[in-house]
Amino acid sequence: MKITGTFLDEISHDIPHQNWSKKEWEKDFNHMKSIGIDTVILIRCGYKKQLTYPSAYLIENEDCHKPYNDLLRLFLELAASHNMSFYFGLYDSGKYWWELGDFKKELDINKYVIDEVWEKYGHYPAFKGWYISHEISRKTRGVTNLYTSISRHCKNISGGLDVMISPYIEGTKAIISSNPALTKQNSLDVGQHEKEWNDIFKEIHEVIDIVAFQDGHVELSLLAHYLDINKKLADKYHLTSWTNAESFDRDMPIKFLPIKWDKLRRKLEAAKLAGIDKAITFEFSHFMSPQSCYPQAHNLYNRYTEWCESDTDISPVKIR
Repeated sequence: MKITGTFLDEISHDIPHQNWSKKEWEKDFNHMKSIGIDTVILIRCGYKKQLTYPSAYLIENEDCHKPYNDLLRLFLELAASHNMSFYFGLYDSGKYWWELGDFKKELDINKYVIDEVWEKYGHYPAFKGWYISHEISRKTRGVTNLYTSISRHCKNISGGLDVMISPYIEGTKAIISSNPALTKQNSLDVGQHEKEWNDIFKEIHEVIDIVAFQDGHVELSLLAHYLDINKKLADKYHLTSWTNAESFDRDMPIKFLPIKWDKLRRKLEAAKLAGIDKAITFEFSHFMSPQSCYPQAHNLYNRYTEWCESDTDISPVKIR
């Protein structure tokens, strides 16, 4: 199960910004291409007041800062030159839906963003789909309406391009990054997870195309159970099933560092056994790139490429 897609983390909300220019980004796309990455997903076009592109709407209406560089344009150009598919991540206010529960306000803002982005960037050949950046783990009141309404708007304006989501599992490691703890007591067991996501998919499956569950919020020994359920539910509702193989470690007291290679390999092998269609990661540039600010990422890249190039065919063992 090779990693063939990655998120692009442009805002660095809870990990350090690498202060890259076009030169470094171009080099990183070359590294991505060299290991077979054919899909890049902008995790969000903006978060709170930080933006990746000069959005006239968000600058005027949400008092966002005008960026000095248009990263969205750069990513679309680099994706095209490397023959990659690009998915556009929507705007996350970090306020209306998360703090205030005002899903309608979040929806209304994003409708303007979708219109603006499609008019300005929709002609780029690499623009292949949309990513709803609002992450959920369970059926929070009103969130399915947000998903369906945003997705319909994306599809209507773009002629039906695919829409992707990347939920997380409400496991023992589903803790907000500002919390110093590593685990919590309250979590959803496999049965509860299956029931709630069956209900969610029942409501959104007609307008969502791809679901890529994050794989880092449950204990590694339980992951195979959740992957099996995720794949079964995706198949039931005719959704394309990807896995978001997190390449950072949630078990370390410092948040966040590149993951131990053995853990990432076990997660990829478990996804293969579950029959997942594609593996993407959050995220190559910080946690796997040979030019990352983390030296450990350079070694993770080396271990991963050695594994990919290995002639040894070892059947993965189911983690239970």
